[in-house]
Amino acid sequence: MKLNLSRPLCIFDLETTGLQITKDRIIQIGIVKIKPNGETEEYSRLINPEIEIPQESISIHGITNEMVVNEPTFKDIAKEITSFIDNSDLGGYNSNKFDIPVIAEAFIRAEVDFDMSNRHFIDVQNIFHKMEQRTLVAAYKFYCDQTMSNAHDALYDSKITLEVLKSQLKKYKDLKTDVPSLAEFSRASDLKIHDFAGRLAKNNDNLVVYNFGKHKGKTIEQVMTEEPGYYGWMLGADFPLYTKQCLKKEVNRIKESRKKQKELDIQDKLSLLQNKYKKK
Repeated sequence: MKLNLSRPLCIFDLETTGLQITKDRIIQIGIVKIKPNGETEEYSRLINPEIEIPQESISIHGITNEMVVNEPTFKDIAKEITSFIDNSDLGGYNSNKFDIPVIAEAFIRAEVDFDMSNRHFIDVQNIFHKMEQRTLVAAYKFYCDQTMSNAHDALYDSKITLEVLKSQLKKYKDLKTDVPSLAEFSRASDLKIHDFAGRLAKNNDNLVVYNFGKHKGKTIEQVMTEEPGYYGWMLGADFPLYTKQCLKKEVNRIKESRKKQKELDIQDKLSLLQNKYKKK
């Protein structure tokens, strides 16, 4: 069964200096771009992370400090990457929890405005876990009856992930082939996550709420009233930059809404006074 695409889909994978979203850096990106007509394009670059790659990470992906020392930084090629992705939806393996939050952080640090709000995100791992509960190596063997020979190369892993996705569509006839449906199905939970780290979510009234800690389930506006300093604490703590960006936007929206409501209240009071004096 073929993917039903209304716009391009970019399946991508990152190799990084480690697994901490807020601190580690990208050292390789690999992208396979599938167009609605079925044509594909590939993009692969090594990236200088500007920090040392730990030996434990090198032992996993084989990318050494010497291999990236003369490569461009992410900031150098950020616009090149956005140009390649363009208006595509995004997908990957464990991408909702790792690759997408990491690249969102990288774009913010590079001061490149890459709009994530109107894209769909397909996480092939979540589809796999909901159906079979395995790893990428096992997924490739299970769905494609093939053995991975070059794991932890970003472009290779992206190609394998795309093959697994195509095989999933062929195996599970009840899976819809359009990107919005696949993105919805591949979400890790039924929560409407507002940021990629899952610290913010949307409730049934489509209002942004905190999704962790003592204020879990409370709206941002409610916490602004109950504990005004909580917002400042979050901005100063070790949360992902994208989470902070989403929080800032919501707080600014609330402030603007309150300002407009205050102006309307003043206008209503003036109107009442004017009507009162007219009657006199």
